Amino acid sequence: MRELFALGDPAGKRVLEVGAGSGRDAVALARAGAEVWTLDYVPGSLALTSRAAAQAGVRVQAVNGDALCKPFADGTFDLVFHQGLLEHFRDPLPLLREDLRVLKPGGRLLVDVPQTWHYYTLGKQLLIALDRWFAGWETQFTPAGLEDAVRRAGGEVVRTYGDWMVPGLWYRALRKTLLSRFGLRLPMYPDPAPPLGRLLARWRERHRGRRWALHTAMTIGVIARRDDAGGGA
Repeated sequence: MRELFALGDPAGKRVLEVGAGSGRDAVALARAGAEVWTLDYVPGSLALTSRAAAQAGVRVQAVNGDALCKPFADGTFDLVFHQGLLEHFRDPLPLLREDLRVLKPGGRLLVDVPQTWHYYTLGKQLLIALDRWFAGWETQFTPAGLEDAVRRAGGEVVRTYGDWMVPGLWYRALRKTLLSRFGLRLPMYPDPAPPLGRLLARWRERHRGRRWALHTAMTIGVIARRDDAGGGA
């Protein structure tokens, strides 16, 4: 969310979210004045976004379609973004090329994925090997690997960022377990945060902009624009 709004005032911009998700970000952008479309091939996922938009009193245009063959003309959008999507594609380049195709000149692409060197990845890969992972097959990326994929698709990397889940994964897992097994509901965002949590938060903010710190993040992302001069591989 913070990275989307760090790109500037979205008012009047044409925005495409690829993969419906919860609709949270699409709704927030629409509230800020953007014209927002959401693309997904699963009607049920689009319904979640449409319901969230209706509850918020904003318009998000839900489109049922294929992310690898987007039903939009070249250069339609000022911003295209997806989060938690690219890692489900064994070959990331066709999706990224389509993302870049529908961008206007000077538009931005935001791609957010799991980061390789995080304990989340270790647990995820173990569950995938045991055929217990809820999302089926998926992969993950290093910062350099994600940048390379975007460049090979024809994008120019503007910036790479990292994101650290707050509260942390262990707390979220504990919260879900206590709720599902014992009916005990912990706050989603405990206040005050535990001392260790406050220390980690200060450390993250201090080192957020450093390249090595990206390898400690749970997720990473790239902000890119279309490289019209160089083209894709």
